[in-house]
Amino acid sequence: MPRLELLDDEIGRKLQEAQQSGELAGAKGYGQPLQHSEGWEQTPDEWRMPFKILKDAGVVPHEVEMMQERALLRTALDNLPAGADRDKAQKRLAELEQAIALRLEALQRR
Repeated sequence: MPRLELLDDEIGRKLQEAQQSGELAGAKGYGQPLQHSEGWEQTPDEWRMPFKILKDAGVVPHEVEMMQERALLRTALDNLPAGADRDKAQKRLAELEQAIALRLEALQRR
């Protein structure tokens, strides 16, 4: 545990230096309550910070991309007439929903 304590001490020193130099006061949202984005409460505690870091970096998690594709497919299906294209879209939607379910189950196990 000594290494973690050293890291905590170093982080504390850096924050203290930033506050004294005024750099911290210039940070976005300084002194304001944290604004949680949509879905924060539904996200498991252990995934909140990693997802926030990814979001702040402009990286979309693969699971989110899959869910966005699913939403697009559902909208497309509403507008497709019966036929081969609709059948292909329904098959892709079923495959995607299965992949999402498996991916989410794997994340829950971790």
